[in-house]
Amino acid sequence: MHKLLVLYPHPRDPEAFREYYETTHLPLAAQLPGVLAWRYSFDVHGEPESPYFAIFEAEFADAEALAAAMASPEGKAVQADVPNYATGGAVVLDYPLVTR
Repeated sequence: MHKLLVLYPHPRDPEAFREYYETTHLPLAAQLPGVLAWRYSFDVHGEPESPYFAIFEAEFADAEALAAAMASPEGKAVQADVPNYATGGAVVLDYPLVTR
């Protein structure tokens, strides 16, 4: 299993971010080929305070499946859409999951 994690710092307009993210961006992300599951939250906590406003996770079978998804037309559309709502930027991480 391989995970994609996107951390979103606080945007200039949180309500505009939420609206666009849920109505436009997430439907694009849901079309990524090979995505096994995905989830997100706007309820991100930290100590003393989280530097992140939102988080997105997606699971793929392996690193190759993630790479293929991001290279696909759908993946390119998802990546190109980020500047339309993420005024605080985005931190994108991916990693294999280790289970014991």
